[in-house]
Amino acid sequence: MIAQEKDRAIPIYSLQQSSSLGSTIVEVVESNGEFRRHRSNFLIPHRKDYYFLCFVRNGSSRHWVDFVPYTLRPNTFYFSLPQQVQVKEKTEPLEGIMLSFTEEYLQLDENRSLRQLPIIQNPDNAHELTLKPENVQFLEDLLPKILAEFNTDQNWRSKMLQSYVSVLLIYVSRLYTEQVQAMGSLADRGLLNQFRAYIEENYATLHQVADYAELLHLSPGHLNDRIKQQSGKTPIEHIHERLVLEAKRLLLHTDLSAKEIAWQLGFDDAAYFHRFFKRLTGDTPTAFRTDIREMYT
Repeated sequence: MIAQEKDRAIPIYSLQQSSSLGSTIVEVVESNGEFRRHRSNFLIPHRKDYYFLCFVRNGSSRHWVDFVPYTLRPNTFYFSLPQQVQVKEKTEPLEGIMLSFTEEYLQLDENRSLRQLPIIQNPDNAHELTLKPENVQFLEDLLPKILAEFNTDQNWRSKMLQSYVSVLLIYVSRLYTEQVQAMGSLADRGLLNQFRAYIEENYATLHQVADYAELLHLSPGHLNDRIKQQSGKTPIEHIHERLVLEAKRLLLHTDLSAKEIAWQLGFDDAAYFHRFFKRLTGDTPTAFRTDIREMYT
C-alpha cells in the first residue's frame, strides 16, 4: 500500500544515490532472482532524476508511475523518465537486466540525437512494452552484450557501450511507435516535442501560451495552430494538464497545503488555484486529496 506518512516534499534520488556501484551517468545491472536491495524509503513516493529501462524476464512486483499501477509481467519491457513520481507497493524477486542513465549521458556529443527518440520523449506517457518472441530474442542477444561491455575494462569501452545503448534505444523506440502511437501520428512531431520539453522545464513559472511562443520564436496563433494539428489539443491544454498533474502528485504524496502547492506551482492567488483545479478536475484540491488517498491507501 502507498505509505500513510507523507513527507513535506517528494524525495528525488540521483543515479549515484540509487546505484550500488556508485555510477554517476550510466549503469547496467542484471538481477538473477534476488530482491533489489534499496533503502527502505524507496517504498514511499519518490522521484528519480534519471532514465530507467528494464527488460523483465520474470517478476511480479507491483508499483506505480504517477497514478498508473503496474504489476510486472515476464517478457515485458518497462521504462520511466526523470521526475515521475514512483511508488513500490509490492517487491518480489526479479530476473532481468536494467539500464539507467542521466541527462548528462544524453548531453554527450555522440548521444544528443537520442533525445528525439520516442522512448526518451515518451509523448504518450507510456511505461511498458509487450514483447513478441522475436523481440525477446533480440533483447536477449543485445542486453547481455551491453552488460558485458559495461563491466569490461578493454580499450574503447565507452564507444562500444554507447553504440550498443543507441541500438537498444532505437529498437525499443520502434516498438514504442508500433504499440503506443497510432499510425501516422508521428508526422512533424519535432515542434510538439520541443514545446513539451519547454513545458517540463518551465511549468511552475510560465503559464501562458505567449511565453512558450516566445521561446519557440513563433507567434501565439501559429503555435496554437501547429500544436493543435500535431496533438489534437491546444497549447493551453498541454500547459494546464502539466500543472494539474503536478498538483495531483503533490496532493497525494505530500502534506503541503493547497496554498503551499499553489505557490510552488507559480500561482500568486490561492483562490485562483482552487478555481483552476476545480474547473479542470471537477474537484477542489481538498476533495481530490481526500478521495485519492482513500482510493490508493
